[in-house]
Amino acid sequence: MPTHELYAYICVPDVAAAIDFYSRVFGARELFRLTEPGGRIGHAELDFDGTTLMLAEEYPEHGIAAPDPEAPSSVTLHIHVDDADALVDRAVAAGATLVRPPQDAFYGERSGVVRDPFGHRWLIGHSIEEVDPDEMQRRYDAIGAA
Repeated sequence: MPTHELYAYICVPDVAAAIDFYSRVFGARELFRLTEPGGRIGHAELDFDGTTLMLAEEYPEHGIAAPDPEAPSSVTLHIHVDDADALVDRAVAAGATLVRPPQDAFYGERSGVVRDPFGHRWLIGHSIEEVDPDEMQRRYDAIGAA
């Protein structure tokens, strides 16, 4: 069976605040949201220039919880942009926590890491050179040998 698309679907404690943050920082555009009579947003979709991010608020009754902002994260959202430094700065100014400032990496990208106010980890990068997989492995081996 073919896969047609793969979406990141994240849980946040406050979808309306997350939509505001992701719109201001990343330029995302809200496609729609589904709101329960009590106000809980059960589903929303944002367009990141052709890529969809889905969001929902917590549903403890179904085992769905937002990440603990203080705990390590097993998931990273990687976004490629034109200027990683500028976007990292904008994210931090809007309330994200700087995890790692932008730096050049062996795999041909300049990137930095922030944690958004909702606990999600974002790797923000831009390409600085094209590196084929063999060269990338060579560089990776060299780092491991150091």
